Amino acid sequence: MIYLELLWSFFQIGLFSIGGGYAAMPLIQNQVVDLHGWLTMTQFADIMTIAEMTPGPIAINSATFVGIQVAGISGAVVATVGCVLPSCVIVITLAYIYYRFRQLTLVQGVLAGMRPAVVAMIASAGIGLLILSFYGQRTLPADLLAVDPVAVVIFAVGFVLLRWKKPNPIWVMAGAGAAGVVLYSLF
Repeated sequence: MIYLELLWSFFQIGLFSIGGGYAAMPLIQNQVVDLHGWLTMTQFADIMTIAEMTPGPIAINSATFVGIQVAGISGAVVATVGCVLPSCVIVITLAYIYYRFRQLTLVQGVLAGMRPAVVAMIASAGIGLLILSFYGQRTLPADLLAVDPVAVVIFAVGFVLLRWKKPNPIWVMAGAGAAGVVLYSLF
């Protein structure tokens, strides 16, 4: 019975936690602390801390850790499957619908209309990261000349290398990291 409760609880979490792992935290707390009493609030806080520190999505990590606490390894598998299952069902359904109706002009029009929005979202994230690295904050400051010169130089060298020499980007990132360690320790 505990396995069905774990599966159902984490299925609901996986289905309704739109917005990422941090959005899932209140749902997980409600299920495992408030509704079922599987964990105390202290245990929940400890599991959330571990879930944040380990690689991977927070919701899936926390499902695995809660499952282990509640029902051992098999509980971890059941809770993790419950957390992932809604996404899998939704993606498989959307893929089926897409492949079945991809020739329709309506579908092609919707996809064509989404392309500029996707490009804009990616560009917005990139520009936001660039502003954060150049100015140390998420928005442009009043004084645009208050830029971090080391960050600008590292970015410019990396950009030029990537455009003209076309090396493996991993080497450019590693070089930028090494240059950052050296330059920021000097200045």
